[in-house]
Amino acid sequence: MTSEPPAQPMTIGELSRRTQVTVKALRTYTDWGLIYTAGRSPANYRLYDTDALWCVRLIGELRSLGLTLAEIRDLLSTYADNGERALGPSLAERLRTARARIDSKIADLEKTRRRIDAFEATHQAELAHGSGPGLLADDPRRCTRCA
Repeated sequence: MTSEPPAQPMTIGELSRRTQVTVKALRTYTDWGLIYTAGRSPANYRLYDTDALWCVRLIGELRSLGLTLAEIRDLLSTYADNGERALGPSLAERLRTARARIDSKIADLEKTRRRIDAFEATHQAELAHGSGPGLLADDPRRCTRCA
């Protein structure tokens, strides 16, 4: 029976290259306890094992679903405390929260679009042909005189 030697630990730079995640983000993930180091090199570089690859990809997937790092940390903490049986309901709750956050942002963006539409409709001639009395009724240089 042959056993494979353990994989060589990766530096944070190698983990970054392999996952396409910035070193800064990886440091944040480590500092937040989302990924763990396998220790330090003699030169004091953080070292990671292959489990870190899976963790970074999971974090990326959860971030792409709109979860914040704090929500991911809480989710992974729930998983660590209760195992897989608690993961589904916890993830579902966090996804509902992320959806609500996204819906709120969409509503805000739609309001901004309506304000742009109204402004363009009101100032159509000025926008097409240059400034007019309705676009900038006051002298715009007044702002620079106060500075």
